[in-house]
Amino acid sequence: MKIIVCAKQVPDTNEVKIDPVKGTLIRDGVPSILNPDDANALEAALQLKDANPDTTISVLSMGPPQATYMLRECLAMGADDAYLLSSRTFGGADTCATSTTIAAGVRAIGDFDIIFAGRQAIDGDTAQVGPQTAQRLGIPSVTYVQKIREIKKGSVIVERQLEDGYEVIEVKTPVLLTAVKELNTPRYMSVERIEDAYKAEIKIWDENNVNLKPEDCGLKASPTQILRSFAPAPKGKGEMLAGTVTEMAATLVGKLQELHVI
Repeated sequence: MKIIVCAKQVPDTNEVKIDPVKGTLIRDGVPSILNPDDANALEAALQLKDANPDTTISVLSMGPPQATYMLRECLAMGADDAYLLSSRTFGGADTCATSTTIAAGVRAIGDFDIIFAGRQAIDGDTAQVGPQTAQRLGIPSVTYVQKIREIKKGSVIVERQLEDGYEVIEVKTPVLLTAVKELNTPRYMSVERIEDAYKAEIKIWDENNVNLKPEDCGLKASPTQILRSFAPAPKGKGEMLAGTVTEMAATLVGKLQELHVI
């Protein structure tokens, strides 16, 4: 079995700040991490490899050159090889252009049985790139996968998470599956693999390597453009009440009367 995992390096959003003047993310000094849902996607692939040792796992990412550090972490976790789509031409891509580039990268890697991707990236939260990539490759996709029930010859059976339960779907391969955090708990990097991972060659491809024209990727191919990003104004400081339930209720009523709310 051959598996491709789509992964993205994202800023640790717990530490991201927005420039109030420019309305852009302040990335200087902000650590980058493997997107959490993509870690679940990689773990799903690794579990299949544990059960089927002849399985190979390729990790594919699009991003700046420093994304190689994240890819080496994926190799240290157990992936077999890694590819980075990196070029100034890819810059400014929305989900539409990103999926075009990712799909081109998949074609350049070659045949596959399953593509795993995270449900969404924490720096965008669109959940669009995975399904769009499948559409461009002409293969089926199942989103919000919370459990892999069975891998059969030519198909897979999975549980797709819903708000009030789940549905069981059998789908033919090749297929793209997007993972949610409930699918598994990602493993740590393997100590014995870390050294090899940081010596491994990571293939870095630009638009020429994946047969894309400059007008078909990046900002030029992005119908969606973000005009401004901003952080909501902070709310006023809250006040905690103390005492018995009766005392707190009386205090609350008094404060609401002072504000002419009641």
